[in-house]
Amino acid sequence: MANFENITIEKGMYQVNGNLTDTLEKLDPSENYIGTQYEGLDAFERQLKRFDIHVSGAGSDCVEKFFQTSNSAALFPEYVSQAVKQGMEQADIIPDIVASVTNISGMDYRSIASVPSEDDKTLKVVAEGAKIPETVVKTQENLVKLHKRGRMLVSSYEALRFQRLDLFTVTLNQIGAYIRRAQLKDAVDVLLNGDGNNNACTVITVDDSNEGITYNDILKLWGELAPYELNTILAPTAAMKKILSLPEMKDAIAGLNFHGTGKMITPLGATLLHTPAITGDQIIGLDKNCSLEMVQAGDVVTDYDKLIDRQLERAAISCTAGFAKIFKEASKALSY
Repeated sequence: MANFENITIEKGMYQVNGNLTDTLEKLDPSENYIGTQYEGLDAFERQLKRFDIHVSGAGSDCVEKFFQTSNSAALFPEYVSQAVKQGMEQADIIPDIVASVTNISGMDYRSIASVPSEDDKTLKVVAEGAKIPETVVKTQENLVKLHKRGRMLVSSYEALRFQRLDLFTVTLNQIGAYIRRAQLKDAVDVLLNGDGNNNACTVITVDDSNEGITYNDILKLWGELAPYELNTILAPTAAMKKILSLPEMKDAIAGLNFHGTGKMITPLGATLLHTPAITGDQIIGLDKNCSLEMVQAGDVVTDYDKLIDRQLERAAISCTAGFAKIFKEASKALSY
């Protein structure tokens, strides 16, 4: 008999690592199943198989399947968390704009920063016996602001017990998408206004005689960002339309890439990302490799007590995260 069939699952497991899957992996490592029929499944998925719970597809079970035993009921909050995280990933462009993700166990965090001068950016020849130029790295004066984003899941068990899990997953996916969009808005705010450490984004103003955004404006953004690389551009809906209508975007190669893959690029090769979180007539150009740090205080958190003992009713689903600037000049805003 496989080891995962002998594990007693209880709600206290959620207190160990914040999520059930990591706890189960320590008790039942996936590496032990290489070469077996369970290869490719993580510890949580093996528990779903143990209790014959199908969460997706045409043959998905009803919500009540989780609550047939006390062990299977303890799996329900992890299913909710994973469905929410799946929704966050589907609506996620944050990995395309952050250089580093830092996971912390508390609520207080200070990022580090190095503010090089123009002289520091030039690696000069060091004569024999001469002092080597210094790069000073220090902690920021102010803490990173962490924001708790989430939704309250309100329903009775009777209302959902006969609903298929694949349909319920869609609802949970949307909760994840809401959370991610709110976090993206936080990231945009830090890029534009800084993280409280006097590092607001430099704003470049285009020629007033022009209407909208021109190719020369993007070239100006590219030049102002140097020596950093312009590899990502964030633009709201109106600006996206203007950029995509530029003559330089209508050449055969750019059009073929857009129609074939749905991925939009600018004439300069930067990734163009649609970001409704930006308000006003602005776009943001950045070097994604050194602009922004994401700080996470734990994973997606669900009220596992309520989901297990009270069978839904009211349960909060939340995620706490914040953003910090790494290099101030690695991102700039273009106002048109």
